[in-house]
Order: sequence, then structure tokens, then C-alpha cells
Amino acid sequence: MIADAPPTVETVVVEAARLPPAPTDAVFAVVRVDAQAMATAPRVDAALTLVPGVQLFRRTSSAAANPTTQGITVRAIAGSGAGRSLVTLDGVPLNDPFGGWVIWSGLPPAAVEGALVVRGAGSGPYGAGALTGTVQLAERTQVSEHGEYEIWGGERGLAGAQLAVASGDLLAVAATQRSDGWIPVRDGRGAADTPLAFKASSLALRYAPGWQGGDLALRLAGYRETRDSGVAGAASRSVGVSASATMTGASPGIGTDWRLQAWAKQSGFENSSAAVGAGRAFTTPANNQYGTPAIGLGFNAALRRTLPDGGWEIGADVRYAEGETREASRYMGGVFTRGRVAGGAQDVAGVYGEAWRQSGDWLLTGGLRLDRWASFSGERTERDLTTNAVTLALAPPDRDGWQPTARAGLRRDLSGGYLRAAAYTGFRPPTLNELHRPFRVGNDITEANSALDPEKLYGAEVGIGGDGPVRWNATLFANRLAGAVTNVTIGFGPGTFPVAGFVPAGGVLRQRQNAGDINALGLEADIAGKAGADLSWRLSAAWTQAEVDGGSVAPQLTGLRPAQTPELAATAEAAWRATDAFTLRATLRYEGQRFDDDLNTRALSAAGSVDLRAEWQATAAVGLYAAVDNLTDAAIETAQTGDGVESFDAPRTLRLGLVWRP
Repeated sequence: MIADAPPTVETVVVEAARLPPAPTDAVFAVVRVDAQAMATAPRVDAALTLVPGVQLFRRTSSAAANPTTQGITVRAIAGSGAGRSLVTLDGVPLNDPFGGWVIWSGLPPAAVEGALVVRGAGSGPYGAGALTGTVQLAERTQVSEHGEYEIWGGERGLAGAQLAVASGDLLAVAATQRSDGWIPVRDGRGAADTPLAFKASSLALRYAPGWQGGDLALRLAGYRETRDSGVAGAASRSVGVSASATMTGASPGIGTDWRLQAWAKQSGFENSSAAVGAGRAFTTPANNQYGTPAIGLGFNAALRRTLPDGGWEIGADVRYAEGETREASRYMGGVFTRGRVAGGAQDVAGVYGEAWRQSGDWLLTGGLRLDRWASFSGERTERDLTTNAVTLALAPPDRDGWQPTARAGLRRDLSGGYLRAAAYTGFRPPTLNELHRPFRVGNDITEANSALDPEKLYGAEVGIGGDGPVRWNATLFANRLAGAVTNVTIGFGPGTFPVAGFVPAGGVLRQRQNAGDINALGLEADIAGKAGADLSWRLSAAWTQAEVDGGSVAPQLTGLRPAQTPELAATAEAAWRATDAFTLRATLRYEGQRFDDDLNTRALSAAGSVDLRAEWQATAAVGLYAAVDNLTDAAIETAQTGDGVESFDAPRTLRLGLVWRP
């Protein structure tokens, strides 16, 4: 997130149709990820997770993570495969309509010019899903006159390319990448263990014709990726397409700025899992999720009035999702003997109003929002594939409710700095995946729960910061996540259980439950500056003390730390422009111990890594770089099974690349 002065080049501008930044951002804990961080990161999520506390569900990056674990959480209160944060691209939600996760390979770094990370629950314009925060990605608007092209390659079959070209009012961004991967299991590895290989490609087109009344942007995008899951016979495939239309403008009437936006997306997901045999010598097919068709639709509108001493914004949004999982399971005698279809539909609609007042050095803001959520048309049917007889038929009742949320804050500008305070509430309805789809990883089985209630978060924070040659800020927050959806352990294998069926030896049976509350107290700090004209640096850290209050639902969890929640995360970045043509960058990451399970029995050790990147501008049009990820080849533990087998993130990896701007 250390910015360099951009080179002077002729550019083509393709408008993105977005509202100006909200004046209220200054009151809340906002972190900006700049274009340089995006441009030098191998993946968008790699740039975002430089912000301490921003994390995927597990430590494995999207270079190797199964799509179901790519949900992002802004504050490390409690990780979730579905994610507890809303991710948008110029206002359009990117979270999958079935599972809530984000397919990061569907959004190459060349497509993004920056991000605004809002920590803390979002009422106001963000709405449902913005529980622990919001990641607002901005699609690029400027491209070199003749386009920008990048190719790279590296160890273990790593190869990729991306391009961004613009002509008139049309912007096109495309990317492809692949890797032979690495075997995540080290000690006790057997024939069952295979590399985490993947292939991915994406394409996005944005057409922004000139319009006298404001800006119009029409966007069409698609992605496709395939992954091997590190165990023989286990793999996944994801595909998706999306379309959106956005209109923005300024009006001399009651509103100064306005936006109308509609979007639609369709996604598909396939996933096969396998049971690991004794000594990890073999695997047996366990489940074949051969289809998960899902559709998402949405519309939002906003009207903003900005005055010299304040203003207001009102708006509304509607989202609808439907989808189902189609699976074959219970592998016996060389064939699958059970079939499953499970899914449903849900919608959420909300209206909000927010106002702010500027009085001298004081900025005061407050907003209210009211949402109605509903889950309906749920079903889960299982059949004997030999006789077609129904073995399980569940039709959960439709559920709905109203959810008010709010946020308020104030900021006082001081000489060279500021003080601020904020309070907020937010909510996240459970995804269709959490409500209806059970899943299996190795010998561990997690059951769905159609009776889940929305999660709610209540929080407050105070912050202080300073501007000048050295920029710094610190935020102290207290959050309570009520009704947290958690995978709760309810049994151990070997054994046969109602609904779930047989759990093999070494396996664990869990179910998603609203397992009480999570109380979190945390401190976030950031400081950045320059040493001379050519050296930039930045230090960031987040400390989070989180504890589960299981109440009567899950008393065994009371006093424990939530799964996938480290106490400490920190990053250090430095960029040295040795000459006008040569730059060195270094990034250090550290994360404290976290637990892989709700009972805190599977500890994932603290881990640190060092990444280096050297860039050489060979000519005005050609740039070369060499990057080493995980320079010290640190063992970064990402998972641990019930019988103690550990998995690890990528070993040291060398990448070489070329960037061409003709």
C-alpha cells in the first residue's frame, strides 16, 4: 500500500459511473488500498490482506483455497467460509449468491485501481452482509493509450497473463493463470496427498457511452476456474457470469447526486471430496457435488444532497438469490448409492437515511436503516440411487423478519490530526449454503441448519490519528457478534448419526449453529512515512481479544477463542527507489496462533513470512520484475485434521514477470 509517483503516459479514460466518496467516511475506521498495491500483488485478496485483520477464512490464499473457504472478514473477530463482510465492485456485490464467498481469481489485479476497506458494521448504504466491514473495490478507469499487458511465470508450473485495453468508451480486462501447486501435507504424507493445482481465467467488459445527464456504465463479466484439493479424487470447478447497469448524475433539484444500479449474476460450483484411508495410503470417493446452480438479482438507488455545512443521503436496495446443490454420496461397492438435492431462495430489501453536519472542526453523522429478510422454498431430498426411493425429505418452514440497524459518529479535526468516535450495528442473513448444504473435508463432516437466524453485530470504537510527513492512526474497538454462525462439534467418528449418516474413524461431525455470542476487544494501528525522497515505509498491526459466550446453546464453547481468529496480525512494508529505473519492495507478515476448530484442540502455530520484489523499468514501455514469495520458506500451517495431520501454505516461490505499455 506504499504508493509511487505514477509515470507520465498518455491514457484513455473510461468512466465507471460511481458516486463521489461519501463525506461520512472520515468518521469511521477506513483504510485505503491504493492502485500500486493492487498492481504489484499477485492476486486482489493478497493486496487486501495486507490490512491487518482482513483475512480469508483460512490462511491459504486464493492461489490454493477451495472456493468455499474464500469468504473474507474485515475484522478478525471470527472467520467464516461464507465471509462476514460485504465485497462490492463499484457498488455491485461480488459475494456468491449461494455461498457468500468471493471467487478472487475472477477479478484480476489489472481490473482494480484501489479499494476502500471500512472496518466495523455498516448500516446506511451497505446493508445486509456488511457485518464486520465492507470492502469497496473500484474498477480501473484509466489505461495506457495502447493498452497494458503483463505475463509472468514461476516455480511449480506457475504461469499467467493479464491485459487491460481501452478504445473509446469500451474497457476490456482479461486474465489467465495456472499452477501445478504444492502438496500441503508434509509429515505423514502418503499416496492420498496430491498438489493443489489450479487453472483460472476471467474476462470483463465495461461500456460507458457519453450521456448528457451523467454517467452510464454497462458491465459484463465471466470467470472459470478448476482446482485440485490436495487429496486424490478431490477437486472443484467454479464458473460464473454477471451483468450490471449503473447510472449516476447530478441534479439541481432536491438531490445533488444520484445513482440507479441493477445487476444480475449466475454461478455454478462443482466439488468432489474423498475419505482418506489408513496411513494416507489411499482415498475413497465420499461425495460428488456435481452441480450448484445459483442466481442472484439486485437493484439499488441513492439520492444525496451535499451542502456547505452538511448534507443527507437516502436510498434503498433489494437482493434476491436462489440456488441448490445436487450431489451423490454414500460410496459403496464402487458406486454412489445416495443422491441429494438441497436448496432454496432468499431475499432482503432495505431502506436507509443518513445525514451529516459540518460545524467548524466538527463532523457529526448518523443514519438509520430497516431491512426485511426472508428465506423460503427450502428443500432437502435424498434418494436411494438404485431404487429411487426417498430416504430423507425435509421441507423447512419459510422464515422472515425485520431488522433495524443504525450507525452514528463524530470527528474533531485538530492541528495536524483528529479524534473520532463511532457506534454501529449490522446484520448478515445466513447464506443458502449455510442453511441447506452439508459438506465434507477429508473425514470431517459438517451438517447444514435451515433454522439459522441472521447474525447481528453491535459495536463502538474510538480513534485518533495524525497527518503530515508521518501519517498514523489508532483505533480501539469493542464488538459483540450475537448469534454467531459456527460449526459446532456434535460427535466423533467412527459412528452413525441421524441425518448425517456414517462418520469414519478420525472424523468429526459438526453442525452450523447460532452458537451464542462472540465478544471482541481490539486495537488497530497504522503508521507510514518516508525516509528521504526514495524510501517509503509502513507498519500496521491489529490485536484482537475474542471470546465465545456459548450460553445454553453451546456451553462447551464458553470462554474459548473463536475458530480461525488470531490474536495478533501485523505487516511491515518498505519500497526503495534505488534509481529512477530500479525499485525494491519488501513485505513482512506475521500472524499469531489460531485454532482450526471450535473446541480449541487443533492449534495452528504462529507464522511469519517475507516477500521481496525487484522492479526494473528497462525502457519507457517495458518493465521487468522478479518476486520471491515466502523468502525464508517458512512453514505456514493452514489446517489440522482430527488425527493430527497438518497442512501448510505455499513454500518459497520465485516469480518473473514482464509489463508492457506500448
